[in-house]
Amino acid sequence: MSDVKSEHAVLDPKLLEILVCPVSRGPLDYDREANELISKQARLAYPIREGVPIMLPEEARNLDD
Repeated sequence: MSDVKSEHAVLDPKLLEILVCPVSRGPLDYDREANELISKQARLAYPIREGVPIMLPEEARNLDD
């Protein structure tokens, strides 16, 4: 068995249904290719690391950059 973890772990669809952006409290879209959760309202992209969404505004990438 390999100890290597997939960089793009699959995000549980049920988790996506309940998560909201901590800034706008709006819905999030899953960008599988970039492995991020996107808040169109806040213009932020939250990273997903080892299958865990990092929902901290200071960790998010600004989409306006």
